[in-house]
Amino acid sequence: MPENLPEDAAAPRRRLGLTLALLAFAQLIISIDYNIVYVALPEIGSGLGFSAQNLQWVISAYAVAFGGFLLLGGRASDLFGPRRMFALGLALYAGSSLLGGLATDPGTLIAARAVQGVGGAFLFPATLTLVSTSFAEGRERNRAFAVWGTAGGSGMILGSLLGGVLTDAFGWESVFFVNVPLAGLAALLSFTLIAPDAPRTGDRPSFDLAGALTSTVGITALVFTLVQGPESGWTSPVVLGAAFAGLALLAAFVAVERRSAHPLLPLRLFRNRNLTTGSAITFLYMGTFGTLLYFLTVYFQGVHGYGPMTTGLAFLVPMVAIAAGAQAAGRLATRYGIRPIMIAALVVGGVGAVVVALGMSTGASYLALVPGLLVLGVGQGAGYTLMFGAAALGVPAEDQGIASGVASTTQQIGGAVGLALLVAVANSGLDGLTGDALRSATTDGLRTAILLAVGGIALTVLVALGLRKPATREIAEQTDSPTESQPRPVVHV
Repeated sequence: MPENLPEDAAAPRRRLGLTLALLAFAQLIISIDYNIVYVALPEIGSGLGFSAQNLQWVISAYAVAFGGFLLLGGRASDLFGPRRMFALGLALYAGSSLLGGLATDPGTLIAARAVQGVGGAFLFPATLTLVSTSFAEGRERNRAFAVWGTAGGSGMILGSLLGGVLTDAFGWESVFFVNVPLAGLAALLSFTLIAPDAPRTGDRPSFDLAGALTSTVGITALVFTLVQGPESGWTSPVVLGAAFAGLALLAAFVAVERRSAHPLLPLRLFRNRNLTTGSAITFLYMGTFGTLLYFLTVYFQGVHGYGPMTTGLAFLVPMVAIAAGAQAAGRLATRYGIRPIMIAALVVGGVGAVVVALGMSTGASYLALVPGLLVLGVGQGAGYTLMFGAAALGVPAEDQGIASGVASTTQQIGGAVGLALLVAVANSGLDGLTGDALRSATTDGLRTAILLAVGGIALTVLVALGLRKPATREIAEQTDSPTESQPRPVVHV
């Protein structure tokens, strides 16, 4: 901040900086929580008596609820206010984390994880909405997304490190208890640091109950299908039934939205090319980059025998690279535009993934992976920062919540699809193997899966070519009523 900034201008700027810090902190909580449980899974399984088949639901219950409720959470931000939904999401996080840490049986822990997912589904779109609406398109928003993206990208790695430290020192319960004070404090600070939501008036749209039910249950069933398919088999009655129900409900959802006077998801939003392109990018990004943490964890623990603590420390290098990439992305996007920097980030990340894959072997040292991890982290951090900002370009303020819900829903589904497909590739040919033969085959499978992910990254580059600068006329067409012509900040794409 310049030293000669007038006092009456400095105070709002400081407040906005504190608001951004809180939003980044909330994103850090979401990212940490998504990954902190992974390294604690063996202790959770033995401590609560999970079967090998049911243990996956410690992860899956969160993913299914998160993905299923995102559209509802996004529209709730538009109708009831993002600050209210921000505080609600954090309160759900704190309460469910306390329940999870106190759980004494598998059912209670799975229920707690599902409630955490619902909390994330309200918190994530609200956070995105607050970033998009609090900062003007262009330099301010790019810098805000850089800070937010740094927190999100670093949290994915920090969750693994923190999970290993806490599990070794205090037991698996601590990975849940740590969320309670963090989420509780952030919820309380939201009423001080975030501007109050606009008061509700009689002309606000009514809540689309039919759309909420069909979309939430339909997406939940679809995410359940993607999560359970690899475990139960894609042709099992449960998986096929969930898939059929999900697709039928989503078809009903589209029909409801076409006829609704106040739809949960206004279909006119899909006329915004950046929203559709940005959502496709988030789908492919999570189906490729978003799976690499899993494969690296398997490589470190399954091939080289790292423990939870050592695995967490191994992720410090990519965490630093992700933070550097996220920070650089905001500055570069302001200068050169989102599209070229998004494409460059994907290319850099793809090259890093190739280097990592080719460096994998049963006898390779950790240092052999460091160059690839650094390049991969820079591209991954930059891409994560920019993809949500791209989806928000040109979306009216009153629709930012549902637009964030759309982008984050594709994020969750993309991650589930990518992980299901790539894990199947990585695990093929492992049956019956033990010892060195198993380690060698595991390494080969992981390498193949990562190289296939690189092919998906190349496809993402082609999709990113579709991003464009939103025109003022296009923005006006997306609103239901005529708007006064107002000057808008220059946005580079």
